[in-house]
Amino acid sequence: VSTMNAKTSSGGEEEASGMRNETLGESGHLGEAKRGQVIRVAYVIAALDLTFLFMQMGVMPYLAKSLGLDSVGFGYLQTIFGVLQLLGGYIFGRFADQFGARAALILSCASGSVFFLLMSLSTSIPLLFLSRLPGVFMHGIPGAQKVITDMTTPSQRAGALGKLGLCFGVGIIAGSALGGVLSTKLGIYVPTYVGLVGSLINTLIAMVWIPSQTKPKSDHQVTEHSTLFSIREILRLMKFPGVMEVFIVKVFAGLPIGLFMIMFSIISMDFFGLEAVESGYLMSYFGVLQMVVQGLVVGKLASHCTEMTLLRLSVFVFAGVGLGMALMRTVWHYCIIAVPLVFAFSMLATITDSILTKAVPSSDTGAMLGICASVQPLTRTVGPTIGGVLYKQFGVSSFGYLQLMVNLGLFVYLLKSKIPLGEMKS
Repeated sequence: VSTMNAKTSSGGEEEASGMRNETLGESGHLGEAKRGQVIRVAYVIAALDLTFLFMQMGVMPYLAKSLGLDSVGFGYLQTIFGVLQLLGGYIFGRFADQFGARAALILSCASGSVFFLLMSLSTSIPLLFLSRLPGVFMHGIPGAQKVITDMTTPSQRAGALGKLGLCFGVGIIAGSALGGVLSTKLGIYVPTYVGLVGSLINTLIAMVWIPSQTKPKSDHQVTEHSTLFSIREILRLMKFPGVMEVFIVKVFAGLPIGLFMIMFSIISMDFFGLEAVESGYLMSYFGVLQMVVQGLVVGKLASHCTEMTLLRLSVFVFAGVGLGMALMRTVWHYCIIAVPLVFAFSMLATITDSILTKAVPSSDTGAMLGICASVQPLTRTVGPTIGGVLYKQFGVSSFGYLQLMVNLGLFVYLLKSKIPLGEMKS
């Protein structure tokens, strides 16, 4: 009886020990070389997925305009897509936990195929709105993150997740360029045809090259996790040590710059006086910066510094970026500010994802990644209203001052608080 009581009182420790074995051994049946190959395939799938996504983002305003949709209607179209992504992020993550990263990636790529098929058939405004529906399951980056999480040990995770930023840079540069060239030279619907074929190829790649990593679940696990969407499950994950604190930092540190980026198309025209071509060049510049920072900087820093140090550093740099944004007057100022901005943005995203996936049981990493992936759609959903008010009432500098104040507060909080970052061993 005393032994049973001791086990009950220290159940968390015993469970934690079991989870360490699961985290390190979930893909232990695969050799090191095989795991590396699977991770590289995940990078390829993510890069292609983002390329097709940025292709349609560049073409969408012109397609909508050609169908007679005005700016207000286009705003509704974007909001619907944001809401679908927001709702689908967590559901997708839970799906990945229950059926494995391979099934989740196949679902994402197949949804992309349906998305582009409906876009290619969109000859009216109702069909264009209908084409947004598959977006609820289009989560290529969280799917790739789930593969990487399964295939790496906790000590390797931050560096491996950081390299996904290279895929993001490739997607911005290649997608923006291809979308513009194809639509101009061959027709407005050609990028959607390319996206359709490419998404089908991505689906086949995921089916052939990504192995099944998730262990069969016990009956108890299946019953407990049978519902794909559960507020109770989200609250359960938030109760793990350090999760709520780090998630709050993740949301609020990047919120002001997220509002700025949502309004960037208007700011680039009104404040910087840029033409459409020049805005495209600026986006490509961001893509190159993203590739350099994620490929050469984040991984090396992650191997030499603690995650709490890097979290504090990213928030502190964000505060400095806010001051720079408040004082900037020309596009050249913005190009200079973009360097620390991309660094802070990339570091914050990578480190918080790494911390949060290590803070929860390995059977819940997909759900945690889904919650993390919902941050950006949430910003896109509420951002146009908040960003529009800030820009109209207070000007561009208001985004910088908000960024400065929020991140200074978070930096002081991180210095004083004792956030437990102990890795969940079970």
